[in-house]
Amino acid sequence: MSEGPEHDLWTPHTVEETRDIYRRWAKEYDRDVLGWGYVTPTRVARALRAAGADVNQPTLDFGCGTGLSGQALAAEGFKLVDGTDISPEMLAKAKKRDLYRSVWQGRPGKCDEIQPGDYAGIVAAGVVSMGAAPPETLDLLVSLLTPGNLLAFSYNDATLADSGYMDALDTACKTSGMALVFEEHGPHLPEKKVESTVYVLQRT
Repeated sequence: MSEGPEHDLWTPHTVEETRDIYRRWAKEYDRDVLGWGYVTPTRVARALRAAGADVNQPTLDFGCGTGLSGQALAAEGFKLVDGTDISPEMLAKAKKRDLYRSVWQGRPGKCDEIQPGDYAGIVAAGVVSMGAAPPETLDLLVSLLTPGNLLAFSYNDATLADSGYMDALDTACKTSGMALVFEEHGPHLPEKKVESTVYVLQRT
């Protein structure tokens, strides 16, 4: 991996900078993060299942990257998974995994391709975080939930220390009809000594 992506993690970026980081990193991303012990996709998928998600209903892998979270969802038995990401280079890797029913390149801050309630479950593993998607992304994802739908996501250590992201989480938890049904702190990138908290929100 080139020095750039590793040293650019967990710091604020513009959309253009984020796209450039993942464009440069796409080829070696899986090798690098798996070498660091990346476990958050598995933890997020398991949390979604533990929160009562129906594996036979459609699930959206938001910010799917190269498909590691889609792989984790498949391992937990989820059968109808779609993926979206703003990085065409990362998305090309996800397509090759043959895990997704459908994949598409998304636009930052938008999810016009779907309507609220289209997905019984949404996952965003390592996506709404410092250096990746901004705090307001959480509000976007919450807006896609209808009663019974679940949203599973993670905040890494740098994100947990940022007031903007924590305020977004607090707002989401206080939104009428939303309930925090799962919260667990644990490993994220063990080799980097970075942890994350996995959350699941449900629209009641």
